[in-house]
Amino acid sequence: MFKKVASDALGLSDVGKVILPEDYDKADADDYVMHEDGEKIFFLIKSAADEYCFTNKALIHLDGTSATSKKRMLHRYDYYKHTISNVALETAGTVDLDVEVKFSMGNQDFSIDVHKKNIEELKDLYKALLKIAEIMSENDAYYEFTKQSLDYASNTLHRADIKDNRVFEEFKSINQLAFNWLVESKQKYTVKDFGEVFERYIQN
Repeated sequence: MFKKVASDALGLSDVGKVILPEDYDKADADDYVMHEDGEKIFFLIKSAADEYCFTNKALIHLDGTSATSKKRMLHRYDYYKHTISNVALETAGTVDLDVEVKFSMGNQDFSIDVHKKNIEELKDLYKALLKIAEIMSENDAYYEFTKQSLDYASNTLHRADIKDNRVFEEFKSINQLAFNWLVESKQKYTVKDFGEVFERYIQN
């Protein structure tokens, strides 16, 4: 008991380790993965207090207050709702025991310490998150371009004389087509499953 309290006070308990796939079912986070809907764990980091579970659809974070408390708060960050950005990897110095992966999901910042023996596995996670961030950034740019194009077309139509019934009906028809196109574009540029990215980069 004293060792647990001491390690928690020193901050050593926050250093996580990468869990092997054959042990995923032993982690608490596995209970919250939506296996019924095809969700699958691709990377799992566990410390004395926290678990960070990366699935094809979301990051599941079991947030513990300390290594000595059994209380945990469950947070789920679906990728399509929380854009990944600012991905970085801090490698260990000569005397450091840990490496650190950092990233943001929406307005939430993450900084996860992992034992330096897991550096090769963490490099894979870093590359996967970096690729996902790139895809999200490109898709956001494409969607914004689509909206700007529709705004330009809409403003052009508004300047036209639509008092004539025929022109007015054509305007309504074009407006509906534009709305449908915007909805389809949103669906096209919103990725909910990044399983292929994780499969490509998670090798260790």
